[in-house]
Amino acid sequence: MSTEYVIEVDHLTKKYQGFILDDISFKVPAGAIVGFVGENGAGKSTTMKAMLGLMPVESGNVKILGNDIEDKDGSWREQIGVVFDECNFPQELRVKDIWNILKNIYKTWNDTEFMGYLTRFGLPLEKKVKDLSKGMKMKLSIATALGHDSRVLILDEATSGLDPVVRNEILDIFREYTMEEDRAVFLSSHITSDIEKIADYIMFIHKGRLLFYENKDDLIYNYGMVRCTAVQAERIPEEIIVGRNENAFGMNILVKDKQMLIDKGFMNVDEAEPAPVIDRVSIEDILLYIVKTYENDSIVSTVF
Repeated sequence: MSTEYVIEVDHLTKKYQGFILDDISFKVPAGAIVGFVGENGAGKSTTMKAMLGLMPVESGNVKILGNDIEDKDGSWREQIGVVFDECNFPQELRVKDIWNILKNIYKTWNDTEFMGYLTRFGLPLEKKVKDLSKGMKMKLSIATALGHDSRVLILDEATSGLDPVVRNEILDIFREYTMEEDRAVFLSSHITSDIEKIADYIMFIHKGRLLFYENKDDLIYNYGMVRCTAVQAERIPEEIIVGRNENAFGMNILVKDKQMLIDKGFMNVDEAEPAPVIDRVSIEDILLYIVKTYENDSIVSTVF
């Protein structure tokens, strides 16, 4: 088994009426947290279900922990922890009922690990699923995903609809989880602030197409928002411009190499000119400008 990547997706394609998951390829390295972002309906859940072999696809291959997802046999499947955005346990079951059922299903079940998460999350054993809050249901799902010595977590909107305190608590769990470098987390979310806090890599899907997959620190360090006049904007090399927006106060231009501008003396202006500014950008800023540029370039017209 390859130790370099825990997930390998190669040319994955899925077609629905009016939608195509279009030739998706990426790899998730061991020890990493990958934040999978995109608007609702962009194809995040479809990608994840296809990755797990939960739906037929037109083409493509997926390997998890070095194993072909089409291989239905093998104990390696017990090393995959999966959490969807809804708790799917029967509502009348108590927490301890779920524990008793799962420990007889998973050969790798770890009572100590599971009980540790129940205690940490404050989940009462006698409580029924239907009586748990949304946050507690999500904690239960995460505890069960971690309770069978998983080496890869695949999480679909696991922090959606939760209050900030609970979200931070869960994000801390994911950070701790990947401290063991043979593990990885693949987390989809439309909450870009969560992704920005914990992800090592950002993967962005829009209308079924993977627009980029980049190291998060490189994005934050290299990208910048230039606020300048229209005349000054003409001095910015076209090859580093990601997107632009003009307003009554001047130009906002997202660039992917702010240091190049600084090195080329862009910030040096005549005293009569207003000085340009280069601001730090968030992941959300980058995504919004990329989508705007993508749509303006009419790339989608060849697919939809």
